[in-house]
Amino acid sequence: MRANNLFSITLYTFCLLSSSSTLHQESIHECQRECDDGPAKRCVYHFHIEYYYTMSKACYNCPLTPEDCNRHHCIAADGVERGVVAINRQIPGPSIQVCQGDTVIVDVKNHLRGEGSAIHWHGMHMKGSPYMDGVPLITQCPISPASTFQYDFVADNPGTHYYHSHSGFQRADGAFGSFIVRQSRSKDPQSLLYDYDLPEHVILVSDWLGELALAKFLAHAHDGKDDIPSSIIVNGKGRISKPRDKLTSQEFMPLAVFKVEQGMRYRFRIISNGILDCPITMSIDNHTLLVIASDGNPVQPVEVDSLLMTSGERFDFVLNADQMASSFWIRFRGNMDWNSKNVFQTAILRYENSPDVEPDEIVTYESTSRNGTVLNPINHAPGDQQHVTVAELKALQEESEADWAREPDRKFFLAYDFNAVDNWLYHDPEHYPLFGVGKHQRFFTPQVNHISLRMPSSPPLSQHHALSVNSLCNQSTVANCKEKECACAYTLQVPLGSLVEVILIDEGMTFDATHPFHLHGYSFRVVAMERIGSNVTVDKIRAMDENGLIRRNLVDAPIKDTVAIPDGGYTAIRFLATNPGYWLLHCHLEFHAEVGMGVIFKIGEHQDFPPIPDNFPTCGDWFPSEKKTVDVNFTVPKDPIIYDIIPIPAGENELLPLLIAASPLIHPHESRELSDEISAASSFHRYYSLALYTIIAYCLSIFCFHL
Repeated sequence: MRANNLFSITLYTFCLLSSSSTLHQESIHECQRECDDGPAKRCVYHFHIEYYYTMSKACYNCPLTPEDCNRHHCIAADGVERGVVAINRQIPGPSIQVCQGDTVIVDVKNHLRGEGSAIHWHGMHMKGSPYMDGVPLITQCPISPASTFQYDFVADNPGTHYYHSHSGFQRADGAFGSFIVRQSRSKDPQSLLYDYDLPEHVILVSDWLGELALAKFLAHAHDGKDDIPSSIIVNGKGRISKPRDKLTSQEFMPLAVFKVEQGMRYRFRIISNGILDCPITMSIDNHTLLVIASDGNPVQPVEVDSLLMTSGERFDFVLNADQMASSFWIRFRGNMDWNSKNVFQTAILRYENSPDVEPDEIVTYESTSRNGTVLNPINHAPGDQQHVTVAELKALQEESEADWAREPDRKFFLAYDFNAVDNWLYHDPEHYPLFGVGKHQRFFTPQVNHISLRMPSSPPLSQHHALSVNSLCNQSTVANCKEKECACAYTLQVPLGSLVEVILIDEGMTFDATHPFHLHGYSFRVVAMERIGSNVTVDKIRAMDENGLIRRNLVDAPIKDTVAIPDGGYTAIRFLATNPGYWLLHCHLEFHAEVGMGVIFKIGEHQDFPPIPDNFPTCGDWFPSEKKTVDVNFTVPKDPIIYDIIPIPAGENELLPLLIAASPLIHPHESRELSDEISAASSFHRYYSLALYTIIAYCLSIFCFHL
């Protein structure tokens, strides 16, 4: 009887555990911990990147059985079935949360079918390890299918960051995740402003397409279809943009929920993985947001009612849970291109001990707009009390005598727009030129200074020796780019240690758009920002600068690594070029970056770069060698081992080199003087000798075989 009871208990326990294991329970990594001033850890992660599918068989009866939406490997997203690119079969990918100074090691295994990949660690400066930046064909070769690449770097700069694929449109399809680097309380300058900084209070927001991004891009570029996302997801969850009372039971997907305790102050970290020109405004009902950091860098606290995020930006804010225990809507509103589709999303802020139900109000697109102060508004210049631009944020510490405040050593005016050139990738000048097709089918090319950034065939950081002299370019090496397309690896040379100022100019001639630019390898000071009008020229901005009309904050300018430029205006940034390597500066909108809206900064010379890691992968062009006749009069350098024997066509006899190399009678270092003495008459003797050596070698091999 007791044996039967024991068997029943064991069976029940097994069934319970088996049932529980079907739910998606991501294990907590040992490096996700309360940070103190103790020893750093070695944090190892394993990423498997692959094509996958939303609402797959792993989701069972989701959303009719809500628990099924949280099953292992179920990617529910907004409930629309589509192909995705997932890391470890989840979107977002695994959250990396470490302490400052930890060593992060990530093995990325590429399971994509016939497509390369690479992971960029957005916000990490990679000082001393530029080969880990994760930009294919600049800092590394793409990770080829079935291959694994190990990223190994120290998490030096603290803050809210994230990682994402930097290959093709994989980021748009789900290959992204949060990357949080915390400090100990004693080192965090903002620690007195909050009670809790919880791992679950990371909000990763992304616009979302109803199909693979490549299909969306091709339809847009080649047939003029729209490039507007259909939805928003928050930590991989969301619903299609309908009021709740209009949703069918199949559309009633679960939402992201963030829990707080009444009376406590919480640090939230929000990240935008924006794909297209669709900035997102976020607000929380009955609460304000005390913004304390941007792009991982602390700022003097500013209280706002809502904040707007462009692609790649991150903000930290403190939420004071001072309301009666209940649930409150977190509202996300799509802007710019989304205005025509009324795209919005919601999540829930839930106080402990409040009912597990959604707030009563039915949210519509119109109701996602909140009155009050907005941080980081679209296309606004400083000076408006209701709108606080990022240029008006102030760094936590004033540095009036800092090196970045002096006259810059290098100044670059980078003007960008969508230009009317016959880009051969999308318009054949002979058969369907830009102005030979319908207006809605014209693909205007995003460019910087009328140059499209095209990646070189090999990464210049690790394989500069494999590139031809003219592989890299700049404005001095191209011509007539307003009349024809100029496309090359647009590279700007900066001496190590220089103070660099970049004035990014949105000419705004073709479209009204908001472009966020991200700089790899650095953070920068946002020293100036202004909108001139609906459009502007680079000559006008140059003239303003020469006449002292650009007002710069050289005292407490905020520090960021991603910033939006007002349409028809400019943003001026500064950084000290102390991190040698090749670093990309590019628009962070996926469709714009992919077709060339960016430049490369080469900081320092190759002797300044850290050593290339041992056995680092290589890639590049390959062409079969031409058959050449060896010239007996060719001057041979003394160092290489050269077999200068007879003038016979290379490759004519594959066995011959093996026999020559094996022959003890031929000295590989025959001197140049001796070979000069060989006359044409001795050619017969050389052929005869070679034949004799061949026969001897063959006989010796037969003799040894019979022994």
